[in-house]
Amino acid sequence: MAITEPDFTIGIEEEYLLVDRDSMALAEGPPDLMEACQSELGEQVAPEFLNCQIEIGTRVCATVGEAREDLRRLRACVSKHAAKHNLAPIAASCHPFSDWRDQKNTDKDRYNTLKSDLAGVVRRMLICGMHVHVGIDDPDRRTDLMNQLSYFLPHLLALSCSSPFWQGQDTGLACYRLTIFDNLPRTGLPPRMDSFSEFERSVATLVDLGVIEDSSKIWWDLRPSSKFPTIESRICDVQPRLEHALTLAALTQALTRMLWRLATRNQRWRIYDPFLVSENRWRAQRYGTARGLIDFGRGEIVEFADLLEEMIALVAEDASHFSALREVEAAREMVATGGSTSRQRSAYEDALSRGEDEDAALRAVVRHLIEEFHHDL
Repeated sequence: MAITEPDFTIGIEEEYLLVDRDSMALAEGPPDLMEACQSELGEQVAPEFLNCQIEIGTRVCATVGEAREDLRRLRACVSKHAAKHNLAPIAASCHPFSDWRDQKNTDKDRYNTLKSDLAGVVRRMLICGMHVHVGIDDPDRRTDLMNQLSYFLPHLLALSCSSPFWQGQDTGLACYRLTIFDNLPRTGLPPRMDSFSEFERSVATLVDLGVIEDSSKIWWDLRPSSKFPTIESRICDVQPRLEHALTLAALTQALTRMLWRLATRNQRWRIYDPFLVSENRWRAQRYGTARGLIDFGRGEIVEFADLLEEMIALVAEDASHFSALREVEAAREMVATGGSTSRQRSAYEDALSRGEDEDAALRAVVRHLIEEFHHDL
């Protein structure tokens, strides 16, 4: 019996921070900013937990080429309306210097409940992420592919790192965002599940106990979506540049199809214990692409550039299927330049070398991030 190929449609969600164009500090988005964006974009834009955040989501797209036009439109709209209030969006997972203690949560029931339930850990959630949905109709196929795709989450994280600074300090990490996010319950790598019904039973246990309302309160790095027939990758830092976001989406889509293609040949990716994969997750969080990840098959640490070449070879057929080979191969440039984390540190060091003090250098990083947001618009 032939295996029906899923559509592998994609959707991209991004969270942005709003900054004051003069001080470069975080600023609350006024109500009429959200109203103006929603009047133009409808449900594709929404508030986030903090008033200084805004979230967008593309339509369901067949390819990254289709997603490019929608994501560019969404970014441009937010930028246009923010500028009317002397604000600018940045797509970095942490603000370089603003303090979480100074931020206020959005006054909506959902966010007030989160603040009450999660107490101090959620008040520190001054972070932004990027989520990529991949459409797979069959629930058990979704679960099976999730189990295998988890292996590649550290690779996607390493490429995406955009959060080296936190409250005015270089943390030494390429991705500080996960340090904050992992304090929440029900986060981290997903457990291995044998079927979708196993996932549903686990969720039902917590719902019946009144612990959570539904599966949207499960914040794993990769999960079955609570709203759509998709798997949702949540591992990535948000990308300052639009084209880099598309590269990560293209890789996620192509990797998922590659794993499905193996199944059509009665093959599958070896599933490693989350304990081992989490070591690569930490290495990605700490170093980005600057250090290698562990290749468990070889039993050695391999330079990331070499791992990327192997990934590109693995998914070339699938990326070509979606006319996205160019976007996938663009990951090479991300590795060569060190990604956003490296560019932010360079902006900081360049400012210091011009004789600016540390505060001015941090503001220079934010100006750099504003420029990066508008790079491809």
